[in-house]
This record gives sequence, C-alpha cells and structure tokens, in this order.
Amino acid sequence: MFSLFSSSQPKTDPTESIYNIKINALNGDPINLSDYKNKYILFVNVASKCGFTGQYEDLQKLYDIYKDKLMIIGVPCNQFGAQEPGTANEIQTFCRQNYGVSFLMTEKMDVKGTNQHPLYQWLTKQEKNGSSSSTVKWNFQKYLVGKKGELIDYYYSVTNPMSSKITNHIK
Repeated sequence: MFSLFSSSQPKTDPTESIYNIKINALNGDPINLSDYKNKYILFVNVASKCGFTGQYEDLQKLYDIYKDKLMIIGVPCNQFGAQEPGTANEIQTFCRQNYGVSFLMTEKMDVKGTNQHPLYQWLTKQEKNGSSSSTVKWNFQKYLVGKKGELIDYYYSVTNPMSSKITNHIK
C-alpha cells in the first residue's frame, strides 16, 4: 500500500495525545476530541471559495456512510489564496445550504506558519504525533487519525474523500 510517510521516519510514541488539544467549534463551543476515542477522525482544512470546495459533498457522503466509526472535522482556513474569508455564520450557512454538512466544523484557524494552531502542530510535526512530519500545501488536505489517537496518514487536496486510500482504513 502506498503511504506518504517516508521510510526514514520511524514511528515513535507521540509526545502528546491529540485528545488533549483544545479546539472550538464554529459556534465557539469547545470540542472535546476525547469524545471521539475509538473512532477515526478525518481532519480537513476547508475553504468556501476553492477549486476543491466541491469535496464537501463527498466529505458529507463519507460521514453519512461511516459515522458510526468516523468523525469528520472540517477546519476553515483562510491561509491559501484567501479562499475562506467568511465569518463563522457565513461559513456555517454556506456549508449547510450548499452541501448539507452535518459533520463537525471548527472555528477558523491557521494550519501553518507562526500562528499555527496546536492541532496542526500535532498533525504536522513528527516529534508531536510520533509518525511523520508534513506541510499543509493547500485547502482540503486531509489527516486521518486512528481509533487510539495515532496519526495514520495524510492526503493532499487531490485525494477525494471517498478514495480507497482513506476508506480502506475505515472499513
């Protein structure tokens, strides 16, 4: 099976648990990631005005099929081409009206750079997640976390949410 992980990066125990990271929902309420222990979590940095925005449809389809064992968490981000300029209410309305999104959405956050949110520090730094280091290249990059809070793999924007690269882990 093809993996984006470099063989030169041996897996180690994460230095911190993803379940301890504090994030807020789009409406400002805290999200307790430990509520999703024993489920897969797919984190996706999303944007409303991107060429990949249509992936919301397949993200929702993936969630509908596997919601008993998968939580999808959309992470609005305005760092790539300023393609997520909306307010929390505008983002929520856009996602619900255009794609029927019912999976979790976080507050807007930075996924790279000096103000990178701790969630994305964990997802992108091997010393934190124990698996691999990566860089978020564009909107709709996906990170799959396993049932025990381990980073399984990451997928660039061109990987469709319904791809077997993702679904084979969840089935």
